[in-house]
Amino acid sequence: MTVEPSTNEAITLKILLIGDSGVGKSSILSRFVSDQFLGEDMQEATIGVDFKVKNMNSGNRKVKLTIWDTAGQERFRTLTTSYYRGAHGVILVYDVTNKSTFQSLDTWYHEQSNFVTNENAIRMIVGNKIDKESERSVIREEGVEYAKEKQALFVECSAKSSVGVEDCFNEMVQKILDTPSLFSSEKKEGINLATDNYSYISNCGC
Repeated sequence: MTVEPSTNEAITLKILLIGDSGVGKSSILSRFVSDQFLGEDMQEATIGVDFKVKNMNSGNRKVKLTIWDTAGQERFRTLTTSYYRGAHGVILVYDVTNKSTFQSLDTWYHEQSNFVTNENAIRMIVGNKIDKESERSVIREEGVEYAKEKQALFVECSAKSSVGVEDCFNEMVQKILDTPSLFSSEKKEGINLATDNYSYISNCGC
């Protein structure tokens, strides 16, 4: 028997940000949590894993997001695999101005598939840096098609201008909370992701 969580009790969700170094994962996280933009000249590369908490409301439900920003460098991969455990959502980020970061998504998708303990965790493909439209090397349609192929959500955003960033997290949270079959009274964590696969393409950040 499945039940929805209490509206008075905050639901804790674990979200991961993964992708190549330099795609803007830390900037997306900073923009969402504190509404600040960390430009390339304002931050150092993430070492291992960074972690931030964001409390939010989704409808009449309180949600506590624990967001993990993982380093994209190969030498830190062995440090981050344990952080995939228990993830409710995985956001795979690429840079729309850097084709190689888009091509690396297969590697990242394969990695998270191996280490995420809940195989039905929500996946989202995010193309960042759409503020650099004149430098774009990955068109939106390519991202949409890739997301469809992986049965994942899709959003384009800009951490610099903030377009699409909040919508990125809101879409993921909303899709989880709007699905009653994701919750089980037998799960203390409050989330039991459904076995049904689905594909959802967001219009945010167009």
